[in-house]
Amino acid sequence: MVPKSRAVVLLSGGMDSCVCATLAARDHEAAALHVSYGQRTEERERQSFVAICQRLKIRDRLMIRNEALRLIGGSALTDPSIPVPDAELLGQDIPVTYVPFRNAHFLAAAVSWAEVLGAQKVYIGAVEPDGSGYPDCRPAYYRAFNEVIKVGTKDGSIEIVPPLIAMRKAEIVRLGLELGAPFDLTWSCYSRDDQACGVCDSCVLRLRAFAAAGIQDPIPYAAR
Repeated sequence: MVPKSRAVVLLSGGMDSCVCATLAARDHEAAALHVSYGQRTEERERQSFVAICQRLKIRDRLMIRNEALRLIGGSALTDPSIPVPDAELLGQDIPVTYVPFRNAHFLAAAVSWAEVLGAQKVYIGAVEPDGSGYPDCRPAYYRAFNEVIKVGTKDGSIEIVPPLIAMRKAEIVRLGLELGAPFDLTWSCYSRDDQACGVCDSCVLRLRAFAAAGIQDPIPYAAR
């Protein structure tokens, strides 16, 4: 058998990153990277990361902390004085749950690890159509980042791959079901780690996606 090429996948523990990791594990010898950055649900997300890696049989795992994003603040995810809003209260502007330039921090660590491992690809589960308007989830962002990698790494051959970026959330759920992605192990809620709140932007987008796909979301939600 021809050995699989190596790839690093950024795995937060959420729905999109889980499907992304399932794709990476199918097509490559995957190594999974998780970044804790002081977010409200960081412990619950770490649990999901470990469980998903075990289910997908991803052996190479790296969990790191980024203290800069917590100290910088400016987001409801990292600053406890900024409440996480219900999805229905959000307007058209970039929401307060945006963590300033977060994905650049994540990608920098992933590319560094990819260089050490000899991996040619870095997978990230960024999504634009049904996302929350975050500027670091736009296709142009990843095209630009790939240009930085070309000039800023040893041989310039590592590529950022956002395979879900043009997909609707319901399409991601359907793809995950086809791939056997372990949705039951994921966590997407912005504010709670015991039961998902069901009202934050992330929960609402997820619930709508599962409903549109015609199946029940397998994680627990708080009664409303």
